[in-house]
Amino acid sequence: MNLLITGASGLLGGRIAEHADSRGDSVFSGYLAHHPPFGYPLKLDVTSPQSVSEAFRRARPDVVFHTAAITGVDRCELERDLAVQVNVEGTRNVAEAARVSRAYLVFLSSDYVFDGSRGLYKEDDERNPVNFLGKTKVLAEDIVRSSGARHLVARTSFIFGSRAARGETNFALWAIRKLKAHAPFRVVADQFITPTYDRNLVRMLFEAADKRLEGTLHLAGATRLSKYGFAFSIAKSFGLDWELLIPSSMDEMGWVAERPVDSSLDTSRARALLENKPMELSESLKRLRDEIPE
Repeated sequence: MNLLITGASGLLGGRIAEHADSRGDSVFSGYLAHHPPFGYPLKLDVTSPQSVSEAFRRARPDVVFHTAAITGVDRCELERDLAVQVNVEGTRNVAEAARVSRAYLVFLSSDYVFDGSRGLYKEDDERNPVNFLGKTKVLAEDIVRSSGARHLVARTSFIFGSRAARGETNFALWAIRKLKAHAPFRVVADQFITPTYDRNLVRMLFEAADKRLEGTLHLAGATRLSKYGFAFSIAKSFGLDWELLIPSSMDEMGWVAERPVDSSLDTSRARALLENKPMELSESLKRLRDEIPE
């Protein structure tokens, strides 16, 4: 199977390319600035219709995983034009190319499409984002749905794994580094999420793609907890000092953009449809521990 991945130098895109390589798929890893670690590297600027068309011409994909995005919450708030160009218009370009080439498109969306007023959101719940990142994801979802391409909108939440991507770390690696350095740090105790282990997410994405599932699907971890609870679980799992954690409120963090209080995702549909089930956090952290050397 021919796969095209946008954002293949990122945490998730890199894991998708790695898994596809291990399956023997033909993997075309689209990137803009940072050379991807797996697959055939293919320079790809999603904001350019010409660049996207050329990448599709060269890859001739059966399946496209569209992961390229500006995902920094505060960055999207501050650089709105760029966020629109990449997250919205970039998705429009990829979706149109997928329609023309009759490729199946998997679009990675976010729990931040929800306002966080209640949590454990299902696929059909009302979207009402409280920040600009979420607004771009809502617009991108609508573009994908109206594109005419066969597609899956896969929403996920707070991805973590053992590999830093593009020189940027993820929350789990950051917390482990702080804890190992015996450095106290603040973690919000009043924001709730469903942390998602990258390898579990990738297996769910591939099963959904192999089955050509369509519509919207929540693919995230099976455990809802606060960010403080996540950091506490990491400390306990890795045998590190949880007393270094300083529980804090979102109001104390000085963030530019508002965050949803509880954007946790209900993954019951994924559990019903997939053999690769959303993983409980305890199992995810056990597997993460096996990946990270002492």
